[in-house]
Amino acid sequence: MRITAVKTLVTCPGRNYVLVKIETDDGVYGWGDATLNGRELAVAALLEQHLAPLLIGRDPDRIEDTFQYLSRGSYWRGGPIQMTAIAGIDLALWDIKGKRANLPVYSLLGGRCRDGALAYTHASGRDASAVEERVREAMERGFKVVRAQVGVQGTGLRGTYGVPEGKPTEAPLPREETWEPSVYRRAVPRLLEHLRTRLPEELELIHDIHERLTPIEAAGLAREVEPYHLFFLEDPLRPEHQESFRLIRQHTTTPLAMGELYFNKWEALPVITEELIDYIRCDLGHTGGITEGRKIAAIAEPYSVRTAWHGPGDIGPIVHAANVHLDLAVPNFGVQEMVFFSDQVREVIPGGPTYRDGYLTVTDAPGLGTDVNEAAAAKYPYRRAYLPVTRRLDSSMHDW
Repeated sequence: MRITAVKTLVTCPGRNYVLVKIETDDGVYGWGDATLNGRELAVAALLEQHLAPLLIGRDPDRIEDTFQYLSRGSYWRGGPIQMTAIAGIDLALWDIKGKRANLPVYSLLGGRCRDGALAYTHASGRDASAVEERVREAMERGFKVVRAQVGVQGTGLRGTYGVPEGKPTEAPLPREETWEPSVYRRAVPRLLEHLRTRLPEELELIHDIHERLTPIEAAGLAREVEPYHLFFLEDPLRPEHQESFRLIRQHTTTPLAMGELYFNKWEALPVITEELIDYIRCDLGHTGGITEGRKIAAIAEPYSVRTAWHGPGDIGPIVHAANVHLDLAVPNFGVQEMVFFSDQVREVIPGGPTYRDGYLTVTDAPGLGTDVNEAAAAKYPYRRAYLPVTRRLDSSMHDW
């Protein structure tokens, strides 16, 4: 069997997705997701102009060799654009492998270690009472773990990470938020105090710093929130500050999670092998797919680091399905971030994980258990959009 065609499809059923279809000469095809929020067309161009021609005539069964061929063969290795493009190809190849074997991908990875993957959702609001209301709604849906984010109120401040300000719209420039770390550091302990005194103690809480603090600021906040027993504190530092996790570890026992801005196993290696984090949060859609993700999980296992793969709405149901296939198969799974997709997205990309009473699972359908409705995708053309950027009150760019 040989690869005969590689197609890239860019669609926007509410937000942009870059989808990759690999076709073979015996009629079996696979779909992958190569979405990089805010830089979608850069990935699409790399796929169409540079990577697709390399795949024609190759054996789709040789997934590891294809990963090495694409990641090493360029000489200019790594980075989010290249690793996202490779991830889309990788997921499509795993989808094909499962369909050829008539098995779900998790079975090819060694089979189930668990019946379902513990999931968490997001609860955000302008103040602590609004966050509490969102958390209670999540609990009613069965969630046992919830990420809580609160608006940071203050003179001149505008926008807060994790607190929605309406749906993303096409715009010539990114939305700019105004943010100050001192105000934020005062708000988070107050939020957690509010939630812990009003909600059941067995509810697990997560908070995401989103790399917006310096090492000493992050260490201070992690120590301040110890009494609230977080499941983990997410992304406390920029990915460049790996050595600074030592400073945080010296000052707190709050569990730490990191990794959504790492793009390969080497970037994740120091924080794992020095046991500076407790959960590794790489994005399978940005680190080369299942092939690299399972290696990261294997590296993490002997260091008692658990997986918590990135699972936001700006990666589609195909990556979410890959997350859960790997969640079910690895022994050191921790928790899985998830979102509920809109009817528009599900029209374009049917299938994916199913949620029930706090857990995610996938069907036993061959491959990843997802597909793409190309006719539906054509109804939703690409719309340029950007992630927001953050400035300080003095108008300088925030150094996160």
